[in-house]
Amino acid sequence: MVSFSRPPIHTIQGPHRSIPVFTDPGIVSNIDHRVVKSFAEEWKAFHHFTDEETEHISRHYFDILKDLLRGDMHVIDIGCGSGRWSKWISGRVASVTAVDPGESILAADELLAPVSNVQLAMVGADDMPFADHTFDLALSVGVLHHVPDTLRAMTECVRVVKPGGLFYIYLYYDLGNRGVTYRVLFRIADALRRIISRLPRVPRHAVCTSIALLVYYPVARGGELMRRAGATRLADRMPLCFYQEQTFYVMRNDALDRFGTSLEQRFSRDEVRNMMEAAGLRDITFSDGMPWWHAVGRKPGENT
Repeated sequence: MVSFSRPPIHTIQGPHRSIPVFTDPGIVSNIDHRVVKSFAEEWKAFHHFTDEETEHISRHYFDILKDLLRGDMHVIDIGCGSGRWSKWISGRVASVTAVDPGESILAADELLAPVSNVQLAMVGADDMPFADHTFDLALSVGVLHHVPDTLRAMTECVRVVKPGGLFYIYLYYDLGNRGVTYRVLFRIADALRRIISRLPRVPRHAVCTSIALLVYYPVARGGELMRRAGATRLADRMPLCFYQEQTFYVMRNDALDRFGTSLEQRFSRDEVRNMMEAAGLRDITFSDGMPWWHAVGRKPGENT
């Protein structure tokens, strides 16, 4: 395991281990605390992902990363949420440090209970307690579009990567590669998000579950039937086509993720590339597959 560069403010007792806390709400500035709280509520409700569900989704998220993993790598999962990606990657590398700024870390502790090469910490992405050049790989999966200043957070993430090491990112896309109809549907969905995300926890979760049941499930299963009938191109153009192979549990989780979050930013492919370069990365590779956009870049220099 890697070492922290400063002592924690205090520790909290998770379900299975003591967790050091480095997040100071009075100091941390590049965090929206409403978002942190909403994700803590989300991951406490959705942290029972099966290995099969995680493995299936990982084929999409990590298509450009899996062949770059090595057994001697020390990895940091920034904004780990439920801990499912930390669990997935832990069997492929030497160690994983899973960090999150809020009580989501307690859900991660529950999911990661049987995993021995993972350490947890309550840490924000803007002031991490690690020395420069600590990790062989840093990843942030669907997180940095929920912070006020994405580039600032990304730069801090890259700081802790070793020269020659890798940084992997997934950020929401701006629908620049979609047609007019799809964009109109998105505007409607985004207007709903702004309303739903303001609801108290119980009705917010109930509304998002209803959206998963009445929208995600029938549309995704309809697209799946088209695909099985041979209408692949039409299925690929359907809204929510990413969910045609996903379980209803994943749909419920993602509906809450999509409609229950008050702060959401979206970026073009060029904007993501420009931020990665500004953060100090080179040799940037984007996946052409969903979800858009996910990419990996290398920090210049030799990894010693």
